[in-house]
Amino acid sequence: MPAMDTRDDTGLPFMKMHGLGNDFVVLDARVRQTNVTPALARAIADRHRGIGFDQLALIEARGTGDAHLTFYNSDGSTAGACGNATRCIARYLMDETGRDSLTLTTDRGTLSGRDMGDGITSVNMGAPQLNWDEIPLAEEMDTLELPIEGGPTATGMGNPHCTFFVPDAEAVPLDQFGRRYEHHPLYPQRTNVQVASIIGPDHLRMRVWERGVGPTLASGSSSCATAVAAARRGLTGRKVRVDLDGGSLEIDWRDDGVWMTGTTTHVFDGVLTPAFLDSVR
Repeated sequence: MPAMDTRDDTGLPFMKMHGLGNDFVVLDARVRQTNVTPALARAIADRHRGIGFDQLALIEARGTGDAHLTFYNSDGSTAGACGNATRCIARYLMDETGRDSLTLTTDRGTLSGRDMGDGITSVNMGAPQLNWDEIPLAEEMDTLELPIEGGPTATGMGNPHCTFFVPDAEAVPLDQFGRRYEHHPLYPQRTNVQVASIIGPDHLRMRVWERGVGPTLASGSSSCATAVAAARRGLTGRKVRVDLDGGSLEIDWRDDGVWMTGTTTHVFDGVLTPAFLDSVR
């Protein structure tokens, strides 16, 4: 797949991608040097006056891997990890180079990506962070069952997660529930919030509220965190299917990290106009 069209040298090229409806704007700084500010991220995220996204991802030609990725939430804050965006960009770069594997560096660390055939992409999201100070939590405690109503499990996947296991994930009013726990005092950096139901020993139904975003159709890092939490609690094995509002992911917690596998979609390419860019500077 060719790189983005750069014939308009006054605007800012972008790509729109999604993984199971978890959608992203991707800026390729290898093509055009880009300074992403919180104001620019918020403006692009506006689904009425900008483009709209759950996360924005910046690709840069630096680091020890094939590229470095930086992620921004729709409120302009940064995120250390974004699993579905990582899979989307891994697929894009493998198509660009004709390779079937690569490595990407992020604030989370170095992540491996693989082409699994038939348009399926797998990324190793690294080992989960299970200690309170790694996630991080505000004070030392057992992360398996937090002293919060419902006894959720805390997990770090380069960003913090709080997973509630409930009888019926679809019955939870996610707007109110997620907003309530994103800012819980035990999470000094806020948290992603998941509600999950056990369908079987290798099958979960999960819905997610992402910090700095709100409800999303899917979340890769949340799927990894939920699968790890379920395995730690003895509710499932270490390899599960996670059904999200936007589709399904396969999560496999191995000795070398948590592998996430699923489909990706490159929707379209475009160019942000100079007038739009000037309006947010």
